[in-house]
Amino acid sequence: MIKKPKDWTSFDVVKKIRTFFKWKKVGHSGTLDPKAEGLMILAINNMTKQIKNYSELEKEYIGKMILGARTPSYDAETEISETADYSNISREDIKRVFLQYKGNITQLPPMYSAVKYRGKPLYKYARKGKKLNLTERNVTIDELELLEFKPPEVKFRVICSKGTYIRSLVNDIGNSLGCGAYLLELVRTRIGTFKLEDAITIEELTKQIDIVDAVN
Repeated sequence: MIKKPKDWTSFDVVKKIRTFFKWKKVGHSGTLDPKAEGLMILAINNMTKQIKNYSELEKEYIGKMILGARTPSYDAETEISETADYSNISREDIKRVFLQYKGNITQLPPMYSAVKYRGKPLYKYARKGKKLNLTERNVTIDELELLEFKPPEVKFRVICSKGTYIRSLVNDIGNSLGCGAYLLELVRTRIGTFKLEDAITIEELTKQIDIVDAVN
C-alpha cells in the first residue's frame, strides 16, 4: 500500500516502483488524479491478475471544494473559467444538497479525464474545445458528510462505489447549489478495509530497501 503524493500521476507511481525494483509487472487498484493524493494498492508480477478484486471495493475520500467558481477540469488543474456569488449559501443548504446525491446516482465523467471516447482520451477532445455527447454512468454514493464549512471552502467526506468521479460530484453539487464549485483538494483515505494510515510513502519504501541492501 502506497501513499500517492500530490502532483504525481498514478502511472508515475507505478513506473517509479517498477523501475526501482526492476519488476516486470506492476498494477494498481484505481487511478487517482494528479492533484489528488492518498492510498493506492499495488500488485506485482503474478499478483496483478488479482488486482481487479481490489478495484471493485468501495472507496473513501476526504475532499475540499471551493464554492462560487467553476473550472473546465472541475478541479484546480485548470484556470477558473466562471465565478458566481455564494454569500447566500448556508450549512443547511449544503446538507440538503448532499442528501440529493446519496444513493444510486448518474454522473458524466469530466472532459479532462483519461476516459476513452472512440479510442481517444477525453482530455484530448477537451483541449481542442470539442463538445461530446457522453453517456452517463451509474455510481453509488453510500455516505456524503459535511465536515467543515468556511466559505467558500467546504470540507467533506464521501464513501462511494468504484468508478465515481469526485470532481464530477463536486461540479454537480455546485450546480445544484446554484453557485458552482470545483474540487481543490482530495485524499483517498480507504479502499475497502485498507487504510491510508497503514500505507507508506515511496520515499519510505525505497529507503527501507536501501538500508536492507546496505546491511546485506
